Amino acid sequence: MLDPVMYTGGVYKHDLIMELVEDLGGYLLQKNVTQSEVILLLLIPSDDMPIMAALAKELRGELVRAPLAGTEVAVVTPTLAIHHLPHSACDVAEYLRRHGAKSNMVGLARGVGREIAQINEYETDLVNEHDACVFMFGNFVQCIVEKGPLYRNINVPVVVTGGPEIPKEKMPYAFEYVSSVGRISHRSKKANELANLDRIVAAVGRALDRARRDIEKDPLTTSPPRVMDAVREQVPEVQSSFSPLPIALNLNGCRIKLPYDEFHQAVSDVTFDEGMRLGDIATIRPSRMKRYILVRIKPESETGFVI
Repeated sequence: MLDPVMYTGGVYKHDLIMELVEDLGGYLLQKNVTQSEVILLLLIPSDDMPIMAALAKELRGELVRAPLAGTEVAVVTPTLAIHHLPHSACDVAEYLRRHGAKSNMVGLARGVGREIAQINEYETDLVNEHDACVFMFGNFVQCIVEKGPLYRNINVPVVVTGGPEIPKEKMPYAFEYVSSVGRISHRSKKANELANLDRIVAAVGRALDRARRDIEKDPLTTSPPRVMDAVREQVPEVQSSFSPLPIALNLNGCRIKLPYDEFHQAVSDVTFDEGMRLGDIATIRPSRMKRYILVRIKPESETGFVI
């Protein structure tokens, strides 16, 4: 089992961390360097965590568990209008990124109106390509409760935010509800506002951990990070992508940001050391996001083996 962690420390000798990750059979998901500080998102075998923690302590760095690392989270607002897209939505998306997730903002085309709000098939499919989603509502109890059908058909865990306190039984389709996050006309800077963002991150983390436990019951044929490394090696065009994250990891696959029509065959032909092709152990289809390549790894129960 690989645990997602975040290492924060100085640039000096951070390559020792990267070398140890490779030696332990882990994966480097992302590396961000800001002046004299480096932030590494890593996947480490659970049994080897004490070894990594000892090296991080020696380098005067910080190693913390990051349940959002290697995932994509959708931040959904009813519309892109100013009264539905306040500062809080941007704050949540940015805060999720700081904790390791790849966040995407989605504004619904017909989310206006308490009783007539809708979500269409395209938007539903797009949100379902993520690992979890955060639906951001306002300050009125009745409006938040009656908009429950917007996420009724969402297959990934849904965390709902709003201003008032609402009992869980009134929101049967939500994984969790986080209150005190309604329409805010300013950036979140106060201690209580940052604490509310921490509560959202914690709720999303619990949702992702539950999804990981479900996957453990029927393991994937191979791990998404291994697919990412194989695609990087055998499909060199991905290195030329203008996207800041050419391959976005999911819990059950990845999104490769290359045109599907042009490169899906090359991705399907990616071969592993065991002789298996990616097309044999995964479903490869066009993504709803800009028609990128979406890879969904088949579970062991479907292929009969794990590599």
